[in-house]
Amino acid sequence: MNSTLVNGYIGLLDSLSLEEKLDLISKLSASAKQNIVDKKSAFRNAFGAFDSKKTADEIIDEIKSSRVATREIESF
Repeated sequence: MNSTLVNGYIGLLDSLSLEEKLDLISKLSASAKQNIVDKKSAFRNAFGAFDSKKTADEIIDEIKSSRVATREIESF
């Protein structure tokens, strides 16, 4: 943690009233909690079943038909 940065913020916050400081604490807490929830949601959304209206056979056929053979055999 950068203590110089934190000390700079503390210097700025000293001029706030008690009510403003408490409001800021509340908002920072809510923001920190939201960031944790967002990270967990993003991680969990990365998993799950593949969703498609096509059947497995249709997907397999599509993959096979999209393959391109570019192998060229050169003579010596």
